[in-house]
Amino acid sequence: MSLVVGLDIGGTKTAAGVVDRTGAVLATATRPTPAGGGPEAILGTAAELVRSLDGRRGIVTAVGVGSAGVIDPRRGVVVSATDALAGWAGTDLRGELSRRLGLPVAVDNDVHAHALGEQWRGAAAGRSDVLLVAVGTGVGASVVLGGRVRHGAHAVAGHAGHVSVAAAAGVPCPCGGQGHVEAVASGPALLREYRSRSGAAAADLAEVARLAEAGDPVAAGVLAEGGAALGSLIGGLMNVIDPEIVVIGGGVAGCGEAWWRPLRAAVAADALPALRGVPVEPAALGGTAALLGAARLARAAAPDPVEEDL
Repeated sequence: MSLVVGLDIGGTKTAAGVVDRTGAVLATATRPTPAGGGPEAILGTAAELVRSLDGRRGIVTAVGVGSAGVIDPRRGVVVSATDALAGWAGTDLRGELSRRLGLPVAVDNDVHAHALGEQWRGAAAGRSDVLLVAVGTGVGASVVLGGRVRHGAHAVAGHAGHVSVAAAAGVPCPCGGQGHVEAVASGPALLREYRSRSGAAAADLAEVARLAEAGDPVAAGVLAEGGAALGSLIGGLMNVIDPEIVVIGGGVAGCGEAWWRPLRAAVAADALPALRGVPVEPAALGGTAALLGAARLARAAAPDPVEEDL
């Protein structure tokens, strides 16, 4: 049986899964990411996870990686990264991991891997043209056209969080700019806004969502405004991309109808009439999506790639 391993390298944990050509995940393993230990420690942990899985269900022929940071899949290099992974920028991710494992390796950004997973076996299965938006600590996106991720000339395509929207005018963004949708629609932004308006020390965004569901007008208002800001952005992106489906993932997508209703209304208000019937759906695969997307990358790098799965 031809098997590959998908790796998901994040700021807090690294997950690996053995995946067959149908997209079935046969075995998984996770370890905390040694984020402060630098590239050697991060790559070492990733390689150890692959070795722990190799041979468990069959022979692994290739490895795919979805990693935090801006990844150039053509060169296999981390172009840039936040301090969440110390020293990660500049790492030859593909070359170093392949050297450690003696296997072909394919790499990409974790949001792109998420999109490929959802497009392969998740909410966008069977669709060739997909817009995935991930809303959590930040706001990211991936554009899949003709079944392939579009990276752009500098490997930075998908940074949807740093598009300006009217609702964020004048608000500082974590990137150093201002007016970007991430400044008002990300998880931390929503939690911060609720605490500011209510004076209450909500523990996390999940608590804000529970309060909104219970009828708290401040919580409901904050989620509605954040959802509407993101929906306006998505409607505009749809006008440029013309997707078959929009898939929304990340922790903020679990905030319930207080967030989803205004988001969908804003999408409909900003999208062109021909696009108002495009489904806007929650991601279906959860934490498995990036593993499956990474495995799909690996299939293309394997000695016996299965083109119909790509």
